[in-house]
Amino acid sequence: MRLLASLLTPCPGGPAFLTLLRRASSGTMQIKDPLNFWGGRRVELSDVTGLEPVYEPATGRVLCQLQPCKAAQVDEAVRSACSAFSAWRKMAGMERARVMLETARLIEKRREDIAEVEVVNNGKSITEARLDVDSARLCIEYFAGLATNMSGQHVQLPGGSFAYTRREPLGVCVGIGAWNYPFQIAAWKSAPAIACGNSMVFKPSPVTPVSAVLLAEIYAQAGVPEGLFNVVQGTQETGTLLCHHPSVAKVSFTGSVPTGKKIMEMASKGVKPVTLELGGKSPLIIFEDSDLENAVRGALMANFLSQGQVCSNGTRVFVHRPILPQFLTEVVRRTKAIQIGDPLLEETRMGALVSRPHLDKVLGYVEQAKKEGARVLCGGEPFTPADPKLRNGYYMTPCVLDNCTDDMTCVREEIFGPVMSVLTFDTEVDVLQRANDTTMGLAAGVFTKDIQRAHRVIENLQAGSCFINNYNITPVEVPFGGYKASGIGRENGQVTVEFYSQLKTVVVEMGDVDSLF
Repeated sequence: MRLLASLLTPCPGGPAFLTLLRRASSGTMQIKDPLNFWGGRRVELSDVTGLEPVYEPATGRVLCQLQPCKAAQVDEAVRSACSAFSAWRKMAGMERARVMLETARLIEKRREDIAEVEVVNNGKSITEARLDVDSARLCIEYFAGLATNMSGQHVQLPGGSFAYTRREPLGVCVGIGAWNYPFQIAAWKSAPAIACGNSMVFKPSPVTPVSAVLLAEIYAQAGVPEGLFNVVQGTQETGTLLCHHPSVAKVSFTGSVPTGKKIMEMASKGVKPVTLELGGKSPLIIFEDSDLENAVRGALMANFLSQGQVCSNGTRVFVHRPILPQFLTEVVRRTKAIQIGDPLLEETRMGALVSRPHLDKVLGYVEQAKKEGARVLCGGEPFTPADPKLRNGYYMTPCVLDNCTDDMTCVREEIFGPVMSVLTFDTEVDVLQRANDTTMGLAAGVFTKDIQRAHRVIENLQAGSCFINNYNITPVEVPFGGYKASGIGRENGQVTVEFYSQLKTVVVEMGDVDSLF
């Protein structure tokens, strides 16, 4: 890896962008700077108890030590956000847009360096990490455009009177991120929040804490008020403090369904609105008339992107019985050819899973599937790359399971790993009933050349984000979110403005008051 020279630019009021100490013998990095950020700078906590080790998935070594925030630090960060909100909310939309566009420009300039940091902390391939950084930049650019269009409605009333509505910011918003898309999620949550005039305190996953603070420093360098975007590190305790904090106006969370339910319960005590982007067990339906080559590519995208650690993944692959043999032959051939190994190499398509416990959990699902009668066509085993420095990394071979039935654990539960469960179907009515037989409804997809069938099937699928003849495509211009237990609210798209603002109605009387008294 090359030196991250462009990351060493000082930002206003804070330390260097990132200090990375290289080990020449191994080519690895160590993170030494503090990972908490508020008041426009990184913050070194004085309390060194309760440090949490952060691991590099590709090698299994300790990357850094996490300093979790307690009540006092959370309060400092929230107060910093409150102070910034007072100034930011009064700025014109054009002024906010200008700062956001500068943020996007800086992200584009540092794309490669941010992507490398993301790979080291998350384990995904450098090719995917670059796309994640691009998505973050595009999201900020998109909401910069919407910042200039925060308008309400004019309503004419009798006698020349009228009413109008104002769309106003909420205040301090809390974002709680997941470990599968650390930098992208930080941008997806902060961009609509600050475009609407809010400030944010963001808590990354303790598994992947590094890149959110890079975004904080870029925002600061772009010229946002000190405290507009803050980063507090920690585990469940820190998240609980944020949800209960009386000065927090909204909570946006990405993660598991059980944790989402707890956050919703905590926010309800303060009557705070929530956005929840939760898990999925999404169906991918492949009809007999599909373009087989395209369908196989879609199935691979729907299952093995980011080592299968994607909430929207189409892990229940329903294949029309007449084409099952051809589909399985081709999907197994392609799966076996996936290059696994060092995620920083250009040719790598599958890096390491995020942690050792998660790897063990995913491998356990494969073993359970075999016990329940599923047949492993390929993969599903631990993998050790040839490079000695990677021998302790968290790798496995991508797995294709055949002979699956609807009642199997691998079909009912979210695995969140590179495991594809293949099922067969005979009729459209049958597959729709089975596809919808889940408590979750995040995403769904259909492959067919029959355009009428495609739209008919999509209309009847109980999922918030659907794809026709493609999968896992998430343009920032369109809303993303789920039905049922997969979440509340949406991320991205124009509708997201409604989730980060509140509506004020103003009635203007142009005549005398017509009193009943």
